[in-house]
Amino acid sequence: MSAPRHAFVTAAGHEMHVTEWGDPAARPLVMWHGLARTGRDFDEIAQALSDRYFVLCPDTIGRGLSQWSDAPDVEYSVTHYARTALALLDAYGIAQADWIGTSMGGLIGMWLAAGPDAARLGRMVINDIGPELPADAVQRILTYTSDLPDFATLAEAEHWLRQVYAPFGPAREAFWSRMARTSVRRRANGRLTLHFDPRITVQFTASPQELVTWDRWDRIALPVLVTQGATSDILPDEVLDRMRGTGPRPQVQVFDDCGHAPTLSRPDDIAMVRRFLSAAS
Repeated sequence: MSAPRHAFVTAAGHEMHVTEWGDPAARPLVMWHGLARTGRDFDEIAQALSDRYFVLCPDTIGRGLSQWSDAPDVEYSVTHYARTALALLDAYGIAQADWIGTSMGGLIGMWLAAGPDAARLGRMVINDIGPELPADAVQRILTYTSDLPDFATLAEAEHWLRQVYAPFGPAREAFWSRMARTSVRRRANGRLTLHFDPRITVQFTASPQELVTWDRWDRIALPVLVTQGATSDILPDEVLDRMRGTGPRPQVQVFDDCGHAPTLSRPDDIAMVRRFLSAAS
């Protein structure tokens, strides 16, 4: 099975960490993570799909090992992340890639698919997010991202992550232990905190126009699969129902045992995504 490689690529003026999987000559597949997460969340599905794809799992700027922004009000936004995604494809010489986007990564994919560079994407999986973000769900996210927690040990950090991200649903022990290792950094005092810039939440106040984008959804024409955690507050049923009949009229997969957002790490989940990506257009 493929092992991960780690690259640092300059895209739109930022150094970005990218976890690479598979043969660079294979069809490209980008997997983009959620708001306060990193590309390492995709390890299971990236490794599995690397038998047929060249998989790129970037850390968004301000997360993981990627560079932090000096202009967060402007650059911590879906619009700028979409620009960095295009620059990343250019840096790799990729004309078109398939896309899997969890939460914020789904917003970035939708932004690209609705714009002038839509041809850069092939097939797209949007994992538990839609063109309208409920205000109550945004406030919930802000409760655990606005102030960085402090941990004495990695075990403390893992316990915290398991509690906060319990809506991810069932996952193997290896998923949670890796999540802990790749989610933290040492502070100057030697204690641990989460591996993201606390200013990333500025996108909710500096770019509120990005939270409701039905006009962009209606312009998407490429094949789309939308996945939903049945108890998700980010993608409630009323938003998903509207998505079914508008825009790209996506295929839909609901996970009964998840909230926001399914990990896509279990064998059955991976098989479902593989079937969608390999289907004829």
